[in-house]
Amino acid sequence: MIFDPPLIPATLIRRYKRFLFDAELDTGELITGSCPNTGSMRGLTEPGSRCYLTRHASTTRKYAHALELVEADNTLVGINTGRPNLLVEEAIDKGLIGSLGTYATRRREQKYGVNSRIDILLEDPEKGLAYVEVKNVHFRRSAGLAEFPDSVTSRGAKHLEELGDMAEAGHRAIMVYLIQRNDVDRLSLCRDLDPAYAAAFDRAMTRGVEACAIRCKITSEQISAETMVPVEETRLNSVL
Repeated sequence: MIFDPPLIPATLIRRYKRFLFDAELDTGELITGSCPNTGSMRGLTEPGSRCYLTRHASTTRKYAHALELVEADNTLVGINTGRPNLLVEEAIDKGLIGSLGTYATRRREQKYGVNSRIDILLEDPEKGLAYVEVKNVHFRRSAGLAEFPDSVTSRGAKHLEELGDMAEAGHRAIMVYLIQRNDVDRLSLCRDLDPAYAAAFDRAMTRGVEACAIRCKITSEQISAETMVPVEETRLNSVL
């Protein structure tokens, strides 16, 4: 996925109200922009960090700039939560996620569960249905280890329960963790930050939900799904 138009380099001044940030462009211009990530962005909001912005041509947008990448721990990290679903579809097309690329049809944002929408629904006359839920990951505390979540997510726990329902109904149910950073080779759950999510994950695994993690390759010019990395919590239900 090539960034088109090209990203604009800047220096992060602050991120605030979850959906706004201030930055200084290399020209010296100070701007306020939108942050397409309402999560905590733990470890990615240090003032003075190098960052890269998209600029929208539309004159109807309140803020012309949006935050796309932040440099942290000497690597580029993608923070745009609008990217993961498309990147997972790219990974499916590349054949990176087991047999998911062999399903006949693919649909996005289909209703299921209780007032929920599945990110990707795959269907095949022989294989049946595969429900694919995608979670964005960019948190890292230890070298080489991505972690999820970086804050409490009751919504994420709900999704795991609903995936478990689909698995028990005889369908495939897959949780895909999309890691928007280059410097990790495995993923683990943040059991200390959200014990309820970890418990929901464990229940989902016993109910037949599959799990995998995809690491991205990121430069200031493009971001792409690169390779699968192990999810340390599951030994039984890796995606095939």
